[in-house]
Amino acid sequence: MKKIILAATALMIFAGCYNDKYDKLYPLPTTTTTTCDTTTITYSHDILPIITTNCYNTSTGGCHGAGTTTGYDYTTFSVLQSNALNGWVVQDINFAATGRGHNNMPLNGSKLSSCDINKITRWVNQGALNN
Repeated sequence: MKKIILAATALMIFAGCYNDKYDKLYPLPTTTTTTCDTTTITYSHDILPIITTNCYNTSTGGCHGAGTTTGYDYTTFSVLQSNALNGWVVQDINFAATGRGHNNMPLNGSKLSSCDINKITRWVNQGALNN
């Protein structure tokens, strides 16, 4: 009888033990990472939303809107393209604008995200096309 009780006890102990994977029991919190796709950059899809939000939206401190008296009117594509091709836009958004009467952009604001800077830089390097 002792053997049966001992066997039953051992069976219950071993049945209750199993090999868990720690990472399955306690998974790390999932984080969502976004990638910055600069493979195909177009003015209408990628650049215009950045310019609209940060450069000529007066509610976010933009100073390049229509009828501006303090800067260039970036609602006109040719003005933006000209400043992009001469290097001013990329210098300004990288906070490297010194010695030529221009400011770091957005003016009095935070630097654009690395992704937005990379998109604008790639667009300029591709010829700042109106595509």
